[in-house]
Amino acid sequence: MHFDENKPVDFVLNDLFEHYRKNVADVDKITKALLDRQVVQSQDDIVNDHIAFRTLGVPHLGIQSFEKIFLAFGYTKKDYFHFEGKKLNAYWYAPAIEGYPRIFVSELRVHELSQAAQDIIHKYTAQITSDPVDDLDLNNGPEVAAFLQQPLWGLPTSEEYETLLAESEYAAWVIYNRYYLNHYTISIHELKDGYNTLEEFNAFLESIGVKLNTSGGKIKTSEDGLLRQSSTVSALYDAKFAGDKTIQIAGSYVEFAERSVLPQFKDLPKEEIESKHRRDGFETNNADKIFESTYTTQIKG
Repeated sequence: MHFDENKPVDFVLNDLFEHYRKNVADVDKITKALLDRQVVQSQDDIVNDHIAFRTLGVPHLGIQSFEKIFLAFGYTKKDYFHFEGKKLNAYWYAPAIEGYPRIFVSELRVHELSQAAQDIIHKYTAQITSDPVDDLDLNNGPEVAAFLQQPLWGLPTSEEYETLLAESEYAAWVIYNRYYLNHYTISIHELKDGYNTLEEFNAFLESIGVKLNTSGGKIKTSEDGLLRQSSTVSALYDAKFAGDKTIQIAGSYVEFAERSVLPQFKDLPKEEIESKHRRDGFETNNADKIFESTYTTQIKG
C-alpha cells in the first residue's frame, strides 16, 4: 500500500503498524525471512488483509465509539458477529479503496461478567464521562494516531489483571493493552507460488521457528471452505503494573488469511483475479479460535 502522510487514514494505519511492528518480534522475523527468500521485495509488497482491535462494552467506549474513526475514513460497516462463550460482539468494516485493510472491531459484553470482574473494569472506565472520539478532529491523522496510543484509564494492579485473566482473558488483555493493535494479517493468496496456500505458508513459518495457534487446528476453515486462517501465538512480554510490579503478559500476534476465488469466478484467468472475486468478510468459528492467540493455553501449550 502506498503511504501518503497527508491522508489521515494512511497516517493512522502507518503509525499503528510501526508501533505494532516494534513490539511484536514475529512481524520483522517473518518479513525478513520472506525478503531473504525473495518471496517479496519489500514490506510494502505484503498485502494486509485486515487489522483488529479489542474494546470494552461500557458507556462512552466500545464499538459505537471506536467505529467513528474508521467510518470517518470512508469505511463501511458490514456484518455483525456474536461470540457466545467469550461474551463478545464484533463487526467488520470494508475499506472505501481496494488495497486498504479491512477493519475488525470486537467488544466485551462487560455486563455478562461476574460482579467482581465488572467492578474492576468500571473502576477504570467510570472516569470516562463522554465519548473521547467526539473530541478528536478525525481529519487530523497525527491527532487520531496519538489517541490510539494513549491510555484512556490508569494502570491496573497485577492482582486485578490476574482476577480478570482467570475469568476473561480478553478482559485482561484490554484492561492493560487498551487500543493497541491486536494483530495485522498477511494475505497469503497474494504471495508467489510455493507460499500462497496456508499449508505451504505454515510450513515456512514453522521452519523459521514461529509458533502457531493450534485452537481448532492450525488452519481454521469457514463452513464454505473459502476462507482459511492461521495465526501465530502472542509472545509474553514484561508489563509494569500499578505499584511498579512487573509480570509477563500476552501482547499481540500475526494472522494469515487465504481467501479463495468465489465459485462464480473460478474460470477467470489468474492474472485477472482481483480482491472482489475472492471470498470476503469473516467467519464466527474461525475468529473464535483466532482470539485465543493471546490465551494462556496457547502461549504455554
